[in-house]
Amino acid sequence: MQTAKLQRIAVAALEGIKGHDIEVINTSKLSSMFERIIIASADSTRQVKALARNVREKVEEAGGEVIGVEGEDSGEWVLVDLGSIVVHVMQPAVRSYYNLEELWQVKPKRATSRSDDGAAA
Repeated sequence: MQTAKLQRIAVAALEGIKGHDIEVINTSKLSSMFERIIIASADSTRQVKALARNVREKVEEAGGEVIGVEGEDSGEWVLVDLGSIVVHVMQPAVRSYYNLEELWQVKPKRATSRSDDGAAA
Protein backbone atom coordinates (compact mmCIF):
# COMPACT_ATOMS: atom_id res chain seq x y z
CA MET A 1 0.00 0.00 0.00
CA GLN A 2 1.30 3.47 -0.84
CA THR A 3 2.51 5.55 2.09
CA ALA A 4 0.13 8.44 1.35
CA LYS A 5 -2.91 6.14 1.41
CA LEU A 6 -1.69 4.38 4.56
CA GLN A 7 -1.18 7.78 6.20
CA ARG A 8 -4.74 8.87 5.36
CA ILE A 9 -6.16 5.65 6.79
CA ALA A 10 -4.14 5.89 10.02
CA VAL A 11 -4.94 9.57 10.61
CA ALA A 12 -8.64 8.99 9.91
CA ALA A 13 -8.63 6.05 12.35
CA LEU A 14 -7.11 8.29 15.04
CA GLU A 15 -9.50 11.17 14.36
CA GLY A 16 -12.46 8.79 14.23
CA ILE A 17 -12.31 8.04 17.93
CA LYS A 18 -11.09 11.39 19.18
CA GLY A 19 -7.32 11.11 19.14
CA HIS A 20 -5.93 14.62 19.48
CA ASP A 21 -2.79 16.64 18.75
CA ILE A 22 -2.13 14.39 15.76
CA GLU A 23 1.16 15.15 14.08
CA VAL A 24 2.67 13.57 10.96
CA ILE A 25 6.45 13.80 10.56
CA ASN A 26 8.14 12.98 7.26
CA THR A 27 11.23 10.93 8.16
CA SER A 28 12.12 9.74 4.65
CA LYS A 29 15.33 11.81 4.65
CA LEU A 30 16.25 10.85 8.21
CA SER A 31 15.75 7.08 8.26
CA SER A 32 15.67 4.28 5.74
CA MET A 33 13.51 2.20 8.10
CA PHE A 34 10.25 4.14 7.65
CA GLU A 35 8.92 7.19 5.81
CA ARG A 36 6.52 8.72 8.35
CA ILE A 37 5.89 8.91 12.05
CA ILE A 38 2.39 9.70 13.23
CA ILE A 39 2.02 10.80 16.84
CA ALA A 40 -1.32 11.18 18.61
CA SER A 41 -2.40 11.84 22.17
CA ALA A 42 -5.10 10.09 24.18
CA ASP A 43 -6.45 10.98 27.61
CA SER A 44 -6.49 7.53 29.25
CA THR A 45 -4.95 4.08 28.97
CA ARG A 46 -8.26 2.81 27.64
CA GLN A 47 -8.28 5.45 24.88
CA VAL A 48 -4.63 4.80 23.99
CA LYS A 49 -5.43 1.12 23.49
CA ALA A 50 -8.65 1.88 21.56
CA LEU A 51 -6.88 4.28 19.20
CA ALA A 52 -4.10 1.80 18.47
CA ARG A 53 -6.63 -1.00 17.95
CA ASN A 54 -8.67 1.21 15.59
CA VAL A 55 -5.57 2.03 13.51
CA ARG A 56 -4.74 -1.67 13.27
CA GLU A 57 -8.29 -2.64 12.30
CA LYS A 58 -8.76 0.12 9.70
CA VAL A 59 -5.41 -0.64 8.03
CA GLU A 60 -6.21 -4.36 7.89
CA GLU A 61 -9.73 -3.66 6.52
CA ALA A 62 -8.13 -1.62 3.73
CA GLY A 63 -5.81 -4.50 2.84
CA GLY A 64 -2.72 -3.11 4.53
CA GLU A 65 -0.30 -5.02 6.71
CA VAL A 66 0.36 -4.39 10.38
CA ILE A 67 3.90 -5.52 11.18
CA GLY A 68 3.48 -5.36 14.94
CA VAL A 69 2.02 -3.61 17.98
CA GLU A 70 3.99 -2.83 21.14
CA GLY A 71 2.94 -1.44 24.51
CA GLU A 72 -0.67 -2.58 24.72
CA ASP A 73 -0.14 -4.04 28.17
CA SER A 74 0.63 -0.71 29.85
CA GLY A 75 -1.48 1.55 27.64
CA GLU A 76 0.61 4.64 28.28
CA TRP A 77 2.36 4.45 24.90
CA VAL A 78 1.37 2.07 22.12
CA LEU A 79 3.39 1.79 18.91
CA VAL A 80 1.76 0.43 15.76
CA ASP A 81 4.28 -0.57 13.07
CA LEU A 82 2.77 -0.32 9.60
CA GLY A 83 6.05 -0.76 7.74
CA SER A 84 6.53 2.59 6.02
CA ILE A 85 4.71 4.35 8.88
CA VAL A 86 5.12 4.04 12.63
CA VAL A 87 2.17 5.27 14.71
CA HIS A 88 2.74 6.34 18.32
CA VAL A 89 -0.32 6.77 20.54
CA MET A 90 0.63 8.30 23.87
CA GLN A 91 -0.79 9.83 26.99
CA PRO A 92 0.11 13.56 27.17
CA ALA A 93 2.61 13.22 30.06
CA VAL A 94 4.50 10.45 28.25
CA ARG A 95 4.43 12.38 24.98
CA SER A 96 5.78 15.47 26.68
CA TYR A 97 8.54 13.53 28.43
CA TYR A 98 9.84 11.75 25.31
CA ASN A 99 9.18 14.70 22.95
CA LEU A 100 9.45 12.66 19.73
CA GLU A 101 8.54 15.69 17.64
CA GLU A 102 11.76 17.45 18.61
CA LEU A 103 13.81 14.26 18.27
CA TRP A 104 12.68 13.75 14.66
CA GLN A 105 12.90 17.37 13.46
CA VAL A 106 14.65 17.75 10.13
CA LYS A 107 16.24 21.04 11.21
CA PRO A 108 17.41 20.90 14.81
CA LYS A 109 17.01 24.05 16.87
CA ARG A 110 20.31 25.82 17.40
CA ALA A 111 21.26 27.74 20.46
CA THR A 112 22.79 31.09 19.64
CA SER A 113 25.48 32.77 21.68
CA ARG A 114 24.78 36.36 22.55
CA SER A 115 27.07 38.95 24.00
CA ASP A 116 25.93 41.29 26.79
CA ASP A 117 24.55 43.83 24.30
CA GLY A 118 22.23 41.23 22.74
CA ALA A 119 24.11 40.84 19.45
CA ALA A 120 25.01 37.40 18.22
CA ALA A 121 28.57 36.46 19.06
